[in-house]
Amino acid sequence: MDPPGKRRPPVEDDDMEAEAIKRQRISDGEEDEEGGGEEGTDGAALPGLAVYKDDDDEEEEGAGHREQWMGQENGRGETIENGGGQVRVRAGDEEMMEALHQKDASRPPAPERRQRQVERRRDCPYLDTVNRQVLDFDFEKFCSISLSNLNVYACLVCGKYYQGRGLNSHAYTHSLEAGHHVYINLQTEKVYCLPDGYEIDDPSLDDIRHVLNPRFSREQVLHLDENRQWSRALDGSNYLPGMVGLNNIKETDFVNVTIQSLMRVTPLRNFFLIPENYQHSKSPLVHRFGELTRKIWHARNFKGQVSPHEFLQAVMKASNKRFQIGVQSDPVEFMSWLLNTLHAQLRHSKKKDRSIIYDCFQGELEVVKEIQKKPLIEKNDHDDEENKVIVAEGRSSNDSVVRETSKVPFLMLGLDLPPPPLFKDAMEKNIIPQVPLFNILKKFDGETVTEVVRPCIARMRYRVTRLPKYIILHMRRFTKNNFFIEKNPTLVNFPVKNLELKDYIPLPPPKVKKKLRSKYDLIANIVHDGKPGEGCYRVFVQRKSEELWFEMQDLHVNETLPQMVALSEAYMQIYEQQE
Repeated sequence: MDPPGKRRPPVEDDDMEAEAIKRQRISDGEEDEEGGGEEGTDGAALPGLAVYKDDDDEEEEGAGHREQWMGQENGRGETIENGGGQVRVRAGDEEMMEALHQKDASRPPAPERRQRQVERRRDCPYLDTVNRQVLDFDFEKFCSISLSNLNVYACLVCGKYYQGRGLNSHAYTHSLEAGHHVYINLQTEKVYCLPDGYEIDDPSLDDIRHVLNPRFSREQVLHLDENRQWSRALDGSNYLPGMVGLNNIKETDFVNVTIQSLMRVTPLRNFFLIPENYQHSKSPLVHRFGELTRKIWHARNFKGQVSPHEFLQAVMKASNKRFQIGVQSDPVEFMSWLLNTLHAQLRHSKKKDRSIIYDCFQGELEVVKEIQKKPLIEKNDHDDEENKVIVAEGRSSNDSVVRETSKVPFLMLGLDLPPPPLFKDAMEKNIIPQVPLFNILKKFDGETVTEVVRPCIARMRYRVTRLPKYIILHMRRFTKNNFFIEKNPTLVNFPVKNLELKDYIPLPPPKVKKKLRSKYDLIANIVHDGKPGEGCYRVFVQRKSEELWFEMQDLHVNETLPQMVALSEAYMQIYEQQE
């Protein structure tokens, strides 16, 4: 309502209609420009310029948003769309409102905006600028400018990562500033030419796609151990697939030796070489471990080493920084954590206790635990030590012992080393003791008593009731006290082939019509060099296709003799059950 005493000026219908027609023409002109198509001499529409809208780009379109005014009954007026434009009509002008409604109803509906198709071409003139020497897909897929991991492209000329390929994206800007025109989407593996915007469809880029995401068929996986052929990197060096070095980012050698050891476990390796086997898992750790496995065994890599950077980032996140870059850790602890975490994230909802981890490494122990109960002590009137009387409540001395028997699954067995000698020999040198592996395996014969103090003082007896396909042994070389960590230098004499367990520990009889399989062959041996808390780790692994042994320490891979494996200070070993 208008305030009293103030008269509202009349609204001219001609002026309002002229304004509406003007807005309509402007809107129609914008729509014509937006169409982008031109007609040729024969009347056929020519393709427009490479101005496109990507479904995967995360750019917000600020232009094109129109403010809508809501008409109220309090006299503020009403807004009517008229052919793409908007006309605000004051309240009370019913004739003008009706005329605009009729004109808008008689106008045909505007065509919906069509999604533009990206052109595909094979004759890109910039393919010769692709530099495979600088490409490295081992690091995390983050934009080098925005640090975003969404919709990231790799420049195939300089190797850097950029986000998006729209008009305002970092990749588009880089293509204009640096003159680099070929980019690959790190997720979809599609290659584009910027700033032109067309997709490049050329089979010469397939080798880059294979390095970005290595692929194996099931037939290739089955015959992987039969391959004896060396591969050649771009720098001319030769490498063996599966025997490539791992980059030590910063004190991550404990991760490298663990990964190299697990790569010798054939069922585990074959499982992770096929991504369809674990596509149900949503764990980044599982997928990063599978990706690292495929890169290690890929025969078409551009270089002869692999960087486990993405896997380490997943480990840091999954372990809450228990294992992290720059902090030395124990490979035994890391192996135990990794196997249990992979099992928890791989198991199916129907078979919660089954996974490829348990199928390979899980065995079973029978544990007999004896706990001594504290006897009641009765004191006489005199507090002398001689007058104390032990009251057993009418039971014999055996009644004060509580015995518990249980079945416990295991993924690895810990072996106790004898303490080193305290004295030096005649030459004033410390004697390095040696012990056969069979002596320290007696811990699991069911008769040898092991005394423990945690969680309570008890006497333990262990007996193996089920052997796994792959048995992991670790020698407890490091002992901690309140002040420092000590390392036991005792050498363990172990066989490289034909470790017969039934001769040294009692084993349960096999099932009906099955043969007892208790012979094992060594496939990986982790060694610690240096002082406790410092030093470094290296690993000896076997290549099955030729039965050769290799010594691996980060990027260094050298062939060695089996006798050198047996002379090392073994810290953790993986044995494979013979068929």
